Amino acid sequence: MALSWDDEPAAAPAPAATAEASAADVAKRVNADDKRIINAKTDVNQLVPFKYKWAWDKYLAGCANHWMPQEVNMQRDIELWKNPNGLTEDERRIVKRNLGFFVTADSLAANNIVLGTYRHITAPECRQYLLRQAFEEAIHTHAYQYIVESLGLDEKEIFNAYNEIPSIRDKDQFLIPFIEVINDPTFHTGTLENDQKLLRSIIVFACLMEGLFFYVGFTQILALGRQNKMTGAAEQYQYILRDESMHCNFGIDLINTIKMENPQLWTPAFRDEIKELFLKAVDLEYRYAEDTMPRGVLGLNAAMFKGYLRFIANRRAVQIGLDPLFPNEENPFPWMSEMIDLKKERNFFETRVTEYQTGGALNWD
Repeated sequence: MALSWDDEPAAAPAPAATAEASAADVAKRVNADDKRIINAKTDVNQLVPFKYKWAWDKYLAGCANHWMPQEVNMQRDIELWKNPNGLTEDERRIVKRNLGFFVTADSLAANNIVLGTYRHITAPECRQYLLRQAFEEAIHTHAYQYIVESLGLDEKEIFNAYNEIPSIRDKDQFLIPFIEVINDPTFHTGTLENDQKLLRSIIVFACLMEGLFFYVGFTQILALGRQNKMTGAAEQYQYILRDESMHCNFGIDLINTIKMENPQLWTPAFRDEIKELFLKAVDLEYRYAEDTMPRGVLGLNAAMFKGYLRFIANRRAVQIGLDPLFPNEENPFPWMSEMIDLKKERNFFETRVTEYQTGGALNWD
């Protein structure tokens, strides 16, 4: 017997499909053209239709690049660290200073995303990437803890370095005001002043923290790895560098899209303020280089980093639409560009690269 809606009991009629009801339902659906990075009126719970496909693509790439610290063998690092003649005192200083900065830096970044940035971004595909980024920051903090624990370092000394080591403390103190302003529960976007505060915070974190403050440390630890020292730590730093490069690129895309959608924010006075922040950040990171390398080591010296930091600052400035701040600077570490492409060296540092669940899809784009 064929079923018929006409046979349904009168007490339980099917919902009326009136023209008015259909129009109301359609009105609730998100139109991609109505989406905005900030101050959108669309439903942030509706991921699709996509407007910012670049954000979704970066989310998928981040998932494909997944890794976990404990999958990296630290045995050679442990043996080298315990050997009194394994590393020089200058090399040990680099390792400990690096861990002292990074163990809290990624926690600051995660808190900034979870408690601040995420709350104010109104494009759900961008929020999706931010969730992945926050998880990656947790993995990075885990990685540094794993290195500290493996080497048997004094955890209280390393984890409190951001309070006790001036060159580390000064970088964090530079960043914290930009965290606090958007983490304040009473802070809301929607005015010129507050929208500029949010944009300023995103620039500081994408271009200056992840795009500049990490690069002295990355270069130093990867230089150790190139000399077949601390290869387990260097392997993890290369994975972290890959992740952070994507974080920086996502942040730059976010900045440029906010600028495009809100051109009134990009005033001459605002641009001048951003330039001053860039100059301050370069100075702070150079002081950190001097502190971590009081003498030449690993074929590096602090003076070389002055040019490198200026080169990177120029690149970040141009990427967000500013003029270069330090004309004619060149990259003194061209090998760092090679390090960014993980696929070029499947057995970098002569260690076994763990084949992750999605290892065949590793990429930096």
